[in-house]
Amino acid sequence: MSTDNDNIDDFDLPASEDAISTGAAADSADWGERFKGLPRLLRYAMLIIERADHLEPRLVAEIEELCPQLPQNRAWAISNALEAGLALAAELDRRAAVQDEPNLRSLADCIRLVSLPTPRDRYFREYRRVGKALVHAFQVASRHVEEQLRCDLERFTFGWAGLPVATHMLLRGASAAENATILGNIVAMHRISAVKAAARREEEERRRNREVENKDAAIQTQAAAIAETVPEHHLLVAHLSTEEMKNTKLKDILAPLKTVISVPLPLAKVPPLHEARAALVFEFPYAVDVIDFALVDLVGRETVHLRPLLIEGEAGGGKSRFARRLGEVLGVSVWRTDASQSDGAVFGGTDRRWHSAEPCHAFLAIAKGKIANPLVLIDEIEKAATRSDYGRLWDSLLGFLEPETNSRYPDPALQTNLDLSQVSYVATANSVDPLPSPIRDRFRVVRFPKPTADDLEALLPAVMADLVRERRLDPCWFPPLDTMERAAVAEYWRGGSVRRLRRIVEAILREREVSAARN
Repeated sequence: MSTDNDNIDDFDLPASEDAISTGAAADSADWGERFKGLPRLLRYAMLIIERADHLEPRLVAEIEELCPQLPQNRAWAISNALEAGLALAAELDRRAAVQDEPNLRSLADCIRLVSLPTPRDRYFREYRRVGKALVHAFQVASRHVEEQLRCDLERFTFGWAGLPVATHMLLRGASAAENATILGNIVAMHRISAVKAAARREEEERRRNREVENKDAAIQTQAAAIAETVPEHHLLVAHLSTEEMKNTKLKDILAPLKTVISVPLPLAKVPPLHEARAALVFEFPYAVDVIDFALVDLVGRETVHLRPLLIEGEAGGGKSRFARRLGEVLGVSVWRTDASQSDGAVFGGTDRRWHSAEPCHAFLAIAKGKIANPLVLIDEIEKAATRSDYGRLWDSLLGFLEPETNSRYPDPALQTNLDLSQVSYVATANSVDPLPSPIRDRFRVVRFPKPTADDLEALLPAVMADLVRERRLDPCWFPPLDTMERAAVAEYWRGGSVRRLRRIVEAILREREVSAARN
């Protein structure tokens, strides 16, 4: 006769549990092919699950075979009382220890299994012992039994283990084994429901993904069809499907942008560079090196596109005005962003689920100029906020400055990829020291000089022309400064800030206008 003790030699158990484990693993005679190889305790558990008859007589017969004429066995067979059963189990444990017979210990556990009531106030020690024996036996048996049998044993084993905390939901008057079967079924149903719910969620997620993929494929097909008809020196910056364009949630966002969505936009062509250079040198005679540094990017190009350019210089030197005039002279629209008043969420675009949803600034610049290659001026970039509550401007800029990402920028408001590859970015800064290295690495940095007193004669015509242009008046109403006026300017301006020079010229022009009104 073989024992299940052979089957659990490789199962590491604490020394204190040796008696329990050997009792749980002891085998008996063959009970049928389905239960072959199961420890005795699990076999009786399966008989309980299947509501088999004559469990107690079967146990009595097995005990009689191993311990003939045992008085406690006869007393339990006659009365079938709980106390008689526990007394028989205790005697079998004693004999198992004396005779070193694991079969007796397994029989003692089986008596407790079929006899114990649902644990409420008493018998917790006996209940706990059977629970441990069930778990140990199940861990060994689950390795080789077929799947359905393993599921049945798992339900019963862990149903028994959960009885102490679930007495409020179990049948009163039923045995612990009967309630273990009920509780195990409840737990199994919950687990099955959870698996089904997870499967439904996965299927729903797959369905949504298929819908998104189909939608993206349709948009890409439409975009490809439009791209085939894009004229030379034009660019399809944004494309939305007809359904998206009719989306009522996008009504406020799309209203000012319809003319630049799904429409090829022109790319401003490079003007004659010698003319552009002459115009900039006329206004900024002291910054010839900066002008040449900026314009060299356009040599050999047909359309305007500058690599990211960072102009560093002291305050008042005319950096911002130079950046603006650079775009105007090149014939592209200029979009100015004050870095000190902006953050990553504003510059990079706001998600459409917010009431303040807005596309990224680069696309707004495109919409304003109706061209695909505007110039975005980021003024005083070093003064951008360093807090990351809404995303740092510096971090947001990285996606716009890299060719790999700006050609397919995922706009959060439009929720489509934008081709911003032809937008030029020019930033100004008093100092590059506060800027993080990823930003400095992506910009070409050039130092913008301050004019000196020697540049005054060259600057005055440009300042006068700029003031006339701002006032939108005919230049004939503003003759050049005379000798006395020039001397006055030279007395109060000895170089440095161009802003101060403009204020001085404006004061002289006001005095000229006042004198003309008096006469």
